[in-house]
Amino acid sequence: MQVDQIEMGTVVDHIKAGKAGKVMKLLEIGENYPHRVAIVLNVPSKKTKTKDIVKIEGKLVSEESANLIALVSPGASVNIIRNSKIEKKFVVSLPKEVSGIAKCANPNCITGEGAKTLFRKEDGERYRCHFCERLFKAEELV
Repeated sequence: MQVDQIEMGTVVDHIKAGKAGKVMKLLEIGENYPHRVAIVLNVPSKKTKTKDIVKIEGKLVSEESANLIALVSPGASVNIIRNSKIEKKFVVSLPKEVSGIAKCANPNCITGEGAKTLFRKEDGERYRCHFCERLFKAEELV
């Protein structure tokens, strides 16, 4: 299988197998995205047996946005491509705050009535809802 090289864009590698769709959603790449996107699923990996890869043409993802990927796939790596060469490469890390994208699972939380959600990182991979103070694992937020 061959996926064409991109001149400018972002490649997200080492995504947990089966999580490429959630990565696309976090990066706001939907069916109306005007450029080429390649999603490769269940690729053999030396580190984790299998992985997914997402290649996005025409979008340079900020480190802040890319770190949201750590919620679903800690250890994923991001390559920023310019002029068909890797300009920057980094491994995602859990953000200190998650605002507006995650949903609080507490049915009594005020966010269920439309308030913008806000979660702050506590110990390890756990986040606390700013409003109801309930604690969640990172992967429970997305």
